[in-house]
Parts: sequence; structure tokens; C-alpha cells
Amino acid sequence: MRIGFSVPQFGPFADPDRTAGMCAALEALGCHALWVADRLLAPLTPAEGYPGGKPMPARYGTHLDPLLALGVAASATARVRLGSSTLNALWQPPLVLARALTTLDLISRGRLDVGLGIGWMREEYAAAGVPWQGRGARLEETLDVLDAVWRSERVVHTGPLWTVAESTVLPKPLQSPRPPILLGGFTPHALERVGRRADGWLGASMPLPHLDGLWAVAAEAAERAGRDPAALRRVFRVNADVTKADADPAGTHHRGTVRQICEHLRGVCAAETDEVLVDLQLTTDSPEEYLDLASEFMAELA
Repeated sequence: MRIGFSVPQFGPFADPDRTAGMCAALEALGCHALWVADRLLAPLTPAEGYPGGKPMPARYGTHLDPLLALGVAASATARVRLGSSTLNALWQPPLVLARALTTLDLISRGRLDVGLGIGWMREEYAAAGVPWQGRGARLEETLDVLDAVWRSERVVHTGPLWTVAESTVLPKPLQSPRPPILLGGFTPHALERVGRRADGWLGASMPLPHLDGLWAVAAEAAERAGRDPAALRRVFRVNADVTKADADPAGTHHRGTVRQICEHLRGVCAAETDEVLVDLQLTTDSPEEYLDLASEFMAELA
């Protein structure tokens, strides 16, 4: 099992100096990776509500840009992998996105994992001026452009949404042929795309029967595409709600003591290449407590 933590970037952690210091401290704990998340705005009354039926956490209204936060993390660390879980891929043209991600791979000396998703909040799409309809097709073409930019010396692309005339697009990422691409999502369409096109899945800690059913879709899609499902990475995010006393066992996929949550995570990870992503930004406002909890998770999981 690989162990990762969230890059501190939301609410009271949305301070670049604090982010840099905490990323260095998290690396010193021995974790495998650090991950940013992506939030553009936090509507006071989201039309469709926050996933899980709870109010949206107020701290999501204060946030650092994910790609710039990854640049801070890259400069503050030397070893850990650096990823996005997830970056909403559709809010900028893919050629612009490719340039930013290439630069991050170079800044981090080849430590970038590109985690992409399409989000869930209509208000963010409206504010970004991007159509809500057709998001799946837009992501497919985004992946086509990224592949063209990263895999070809002479870049050319003609599609329904974007045209790139035959061009030179340099430099290339340090990782060859490109940085790993992991995709988020929890629908059959999303998991089918993971199996067909991605290097892995950005999932979440959830009850095992639900997880197994989703993963079966990706594995079957990979086999149909002539790919090895066992070669796909899986990263399971847990937005940990850490309690002092034991919590209801039915909810320990996200809420409970450090030991309860870790017991569930150990059951979720079925391969050595599986990774957990522990986000502690919703359970504490204190950098000191964040790092103390991260140390407890490292000790329990390692």
C-alpha cells in the first residue's frame, strides 16, 4: 500500500508559506505522494446540493489554485509524487492545460501524476463559461490533445472542439512518453473510460461491495481494449472525519478513529500498487494537529 496526503490548500491552510512548510513536513514523514484538489467557487446554495447530502464545507470558499499549489509543493519537496485528485480538466483548452502540466513535470523533475475529472457542480461550469452538456465527449477530446502534445514531435489535432495546426510544442515532459494519467468518476461511463484510456482510477474509500462493483466495470473495459487490468493503479481518497472514540462501524470508510479508518483502508487496498489519499483538511484547522494526525495514519498504515 502507498500512502499519500492532501496538499494543504483550503480554508485556514490556503497560505503558500504554510503549504510549503507542511508539504516538506509531510514528505519527512515518509509518505509516497501529495495531492491537490480543485474548487473554483462555493455557492451558498448549490442547486443540486453537496454530495452526501450535507452542506458544502465553508472552507471550500477559500482555496489556492491547484496547479500553482502543486508548484509550491514541488519546490518544497524532493522525493514524493505530486498529483491532482482531481483537476477539473474542462475549464481550460487542453493545449493550455498540457503546457501547464508539462511545466509542472519539469519543475518537479518528473514526479507528476495527472489526475483529471469533470466535476459535479453546474455553477462552476457556468462561471467558467464551459458547457455542462457533453462533458464526457469534451474529456475524451482533451485526452486526445494531451496525447498528441506529449507523444508526438510534430503536434496536430483536428476534432469537434479544438484544432491544432501541425506545430512544434516544446518542451516535452520529463517523464516519457508522458506523465501518468489517472481519471476520477463513479459512474459506469467514467469507469469504462478508466479501463479503456487511463493509467489508473482516482476512487474513494467506500463500502467494499460498491467499490468492487465499480472496479469490475473498469477491469472489463480494460480487457476489451486489450489492456491488463492489473496494470491499472487505484488511488482511494478518504476525506477523513477523525473521532476520538470509536464510531459506527458502518461509516468507517470515512469517519471514525484513526485505527478504524485505517482498518477499512487496508481492506480496500488489494494490491501493493494501490494507494490511499488521506485528506485531513476537513477534520482540523491546525497545522500541528494535521501533521500529528498524518503521523498517526503513517504509523497505523505502514
